[in-house]
Amino acid sequence: MKIAMGCDHGGYELKEVIKEYLSEVLSIQYEDFGTFNKARCDYPDYAFLVAHAVASEKCDFGIMIDGAGIGSAMMANKVPGVLAACANEIYTAENSRHHNGANVLTLGSMVVGPGVAKEIVKTFLNTKFEGDRNMERIKSILDKEKQINNRGWHYANSKSYWYGYINSKS
Repeated sequence: MKIAMGCDHGGYELKEVIKEYLSEVLSIQYEDFGTFNKARCDYPDYAFLVAHAVASEKCDFGIMIDGAGIGSAMMANKVPGVLAACANEIYTAENSRHHNGANVLTLGSMVVGPGVAKEIVKTFLNTKFEGDRNMERIKSILDKEKQINNRGWHYANSKSYWYGYINSKS
């Protein structure tokens, strides 16, 4: 098993703890996609690298750490084939794998401490996807993703609040 690791500046210290935990305690290999220090940076850049490593099958799973874990999950889920879950407690980590087949875990360094984060990571990596009844749901998600991508749907011209807001600031 190989894990794609990433973080923004807010998640750097926790990422270093998790890397050591993966290699020293769980004997799991990882590839670190950055950031490599606490200098301010943007989480979407690193969440994309982690998600791409998983989607391209360079790594089996991904772990991305930012302040809350939410933004990184949003970015990672934009990469086709990625099912990212923000899990800042153990139940969600287990459920995201068991029922939803998540392949990227995002964590919030401002939400969980190192001890809980280690337990979340261990639970996420050790929980097997149940398959069966949940497989149809996952297939539905991936089929809808494919429909969106194949139809070339572009939401940049939609009336979505965020696109309107972003375009007005440009």
